[in-house]
Amino acid sequence: MIDLLDYNFILFFFEDIFLQGGDGGIFSFMNQGRQALGSDDPIVKGVILSLFGVTGFGIILNVFNSLVRKKMVDQVKLKRIMKETRAWQKERMAAMRAKDQAKVAELGKKSSYMNKMSMEMMQMNMRPMMITFVPLILIFYLVLPQLFSYTVALSPIPLNVIPGDMFQLTCTAEQAADVDHVCTEENALYLWAWYFLSSISFSGIIMKITKTSMNLS
Repeated sequence: MIDLLDYNFILFFFEDIFLQGGDGGIFSFMNQGRQALGSDDPIVKGVILSLFGVTGFGIILNVFNSLVRKKMVDQVKLKRIMKETRAWQKERMAAMRAKDQAKVAELGKKSSYMNKMSMEMMQMNMRPMMITFVPLILIFYLVLPQLFSYTVALSPIPLNVIPGDMFQLTCTAEQAADVDHVCTEENALYLWAWYFLSSISFSGIIMKITKTSMNLS
C-alpha cells in the first residue's frame, strides 16, 4: 500500500538499483567501462579508512536527508494521516475476513477519502526527495568514486543472495581470479554495497533521533 511506503526506500531504490557500470548501469559512462563504482588510484587508501569513510558519508547523507524531511514535512499531520489510513485498512480487512458485508459496505463509503489521504501522504513524502535526490546522486557518482577504491571492505561470507549479476554485493571467486576485474579478493564488498548497507543500518537510528521516523509506535 502507498501509505506504508517509506520514501527512504524509494530513494535507496533510485540510488542503488543502477550502480553497476559497463554493462547495466545508467551511469556507466562515469565509470570508464569498469564494473563497479570506485577508482584505480583513490585519494583515500586502505580498507579500514575506506570502510569508515564510506560509512561516514552514509551517515552524513542520511542526516541531511532527515533534516530536509523534518523541515519540509509536517510530521504531526503525516502521522495523523498514517494512523487514520492504517486503522481504516485494518478495520476493512477484519470485516472482509469476517465476511461482514454490511461493515465492508459502510467502510467502502470512505474509500475515496482514504485514497485522497494516501495520495496526500505520498506527496508529502516525495516533496523532500525533489531537493535531496540530485545532490545525493551527484555525491554518490562523482565524489565517492574519486575518493575510494572499487572495493572498500571484506565480508566473511558471500552476500550475493539475489540471483543474477545486477545486485552483487561481494566479489565472487571467479571475479577475484580475473586479473582484469576490479575485484582483488573473494567476498570483498563493492563501494556501493558498503554504502548501501551502512546507509540502511543507520537510517532508522537517524530518523528516530531527528523524529522523522515512519514508525507510529
